[in-house]
Amino acid sequence: MAARNTARKRAFQILFEGDQRGVDVLTVLADWIRHSRSDTRQPPVSEYTMQLVEGYSEYAKRIDELIAQYSVGWTLDRMPVVDRNILRLGAYELIWVDETPDAVVLDEMVQLAKEFSTDDSPSFVNGLLGRLKDLKPSLRREAE
Repeated sequence: MAARNTARKRAFQILFEGDQRGVDVLTVLADWIRHSRSDTRQPPVSEYTMQLVEGYSEYAKRIDELIAQYSVGWTLDRMPVVDRNILRLGAYELIWVDETPDAVVLDEMVQLAKEFSTDDSPSFVNGLLGRLKDLKPSLRREAE
């Protein structure tokens, strides 16, 4: 599933850019889509990337609450920006995207942390998303 892997990476990059620029992720997504249509050097934004970014945007407030609640010793604003956005994407896909197996979400987010963040980040991401995975049934009920 290289296409889904690429879609997740691009969705993470869009979330990261929005966070860094202080701009809504849907605005960044629209920019990426516009650039991909006007510049042949830019890869197209896949349907799955759009689904991930739009889905995250819908639940952003709740996702940030969950990350803040279950990240022991870390506030959202103190977290490295990369980790915060990997966790946001992972939390959305883990809790609200039923067709992706939980183990795949955890593995993909850990891989993003290995590629883009610190040596300590993969275990932090895995631990926090693992906790959310264990709580997933009750978190889904709360959200609905």
